[in-house]
Amino acid sequence: MISRRQMLQHSAFAAAAFTTPGLFADLVQTPRMTEGPFYPDKLPLDTDNDLLIVNDAMTPAVGEVTHLTGRVLSATGEPIRNAFVEIWQCDNNGAYLHSGTTNADKRDSNFQGYGRFLTDSKGQYYFRTIKPVPYPGRTPHIHFGISSRGKRIFTTQMLVKGHPGNERDGLFRQISDPKLRESILVDFQPIPDSQIGELNANFDIVLGQTAEELDDGTLGGGIGKSEWSQRGRGFGPGRGGRQPR
Repeated sequence: MISRRQMLQHSAFAAAAFTTPGLFADLVQTPRMTEGPFYPDKLPLDTDNDLLIVNDAMTPAVGEVTHLTGRVLSATGEPIRNAFVEIWQCDNNGAYLHSGTTNADKRDSNFQGYGRFLTDSKGQYYFRTIKPVPYPGRTPHIHFGISSRGKRIFTTQMLVKGHPGNERDGLFRQISDPKLRESILVDFQPIPDSQIGELNANFDIVLGQTAEELDDGTLGGGIGKSEWSQRGRGFGPGRGGRQPR
């Protein structure tokens, strides 16, 4: 019998099979976006790529189950192997895995809130999580951090394509190039015949340089905490001086 982790990894690579390697003429470099203040200030004991189940708990997290796949690529379309991919997001109630989160009293204790995955030889990653939800001040999004050899090299965010909150989002509005905007908007497609309404989402991350040339971050307060994000560089606060999240 295969383990749950092996099953998830197998599902990930099967789900990612629809992508066609080698077609890189129209690659758009993924824009950097701020890490925000809610990278976990204390990592959970369970940090695998299944955010719906904490350790061996029987009760799953609340939310629309999403199989999130993608690849980490260089600017020329070459897959980046052994890239350390981190994601973090709020739960279905809008609460982060962070001591300073809003709605902390309503936090879903069954939602892991953070996960990590090491890309394979094709640059592929996979997470099982929930479709992101909005909360005051931000449109739905998932944070991504990419590290290599123990250093954060890239930070961005993924948004839900077609969500009405996108055009009102301060960080998204600061991206003026339509192609760059489109590169972080992701479709969440229903999986045919799923009995629980599961979704598929695919987000390829195209780095502007090679991983070696991008090694300009340091570890700081967390596994992938970067000096770049701690200084608040990149896209600044949204309207009204809100701190980006």
